Amino acid sequence: MKLNYTFKDKKLLELALTQSGVDAKHNNERLEFIGDRVLGLSVAALLYEMYPNEAEGDLSRRHATLVSTNTLADVAKQIGLEKQLHHGHMTGGKINHILANAMEAILGAIFIESGFEVARSIIVEIWTDLAAAEITAPKDAKTALQEYVQKMDSGALPIYEYNEPTGASHNPEFSVTVTALGKSATGTGSSKKNASLDAAEKLLKSLAF
Repeated sequence: MKLNYTFKDKKLLELALTQSGVDAKHNNERLEFIGDRVLGLSVAALLYEMYPNEAEGDLSRRHATLVSTNTLADVAKQIGLEKQLHHGHMTGGKINHILANAMEAILGAIFIESGFEVARSIIVEIWTDLAAAEITAPKDAKTALQEYVQKMDSGALPIYEYNEPTGASHNPEFSVTVTALGKSATGTGSSKKNASLDAAEKLLKSLAF
């Protein structure tokens, strides 16, 4: 996998590669904000064209997978972003989150420098194969967990507990604990929804093995 784009503005590229842990003022957060929107719309349009017979719910689940932290982090690793990133403490569970943010920042920087169509064409080039990899629309982790729990214990439902967010007020990290079938797992994310999905995915893995 390759990012077929060469930045003319090297300072813009450096900004996209600079995580807030390195520089609290001059970092990639604003570019990440733009890149998230450019990616979201581009992938939505791509799925609309690729799967003309699918309902909104199926398209939404595909979209959620394709713009997820794990997918973005995988793309970032495959194009070699991990080696170029200027980061603070990239350890443990923060690695994928930081890489995903950087990937969005790169896409945002391309949009700022060359416009939407150029950014969209690069996204389509990379994400088309990813979008085609799933023959059927994936179930989100919360749906899959609920179906698994009900299968194992008819009538039972996972219980989600929302913990106090941590981090800076402008960029909080949310935490959610889910309990089912005698086990619990805690997930984190940039929103309650993402944290819930992370928790559900972790509990699914725990229950399955």
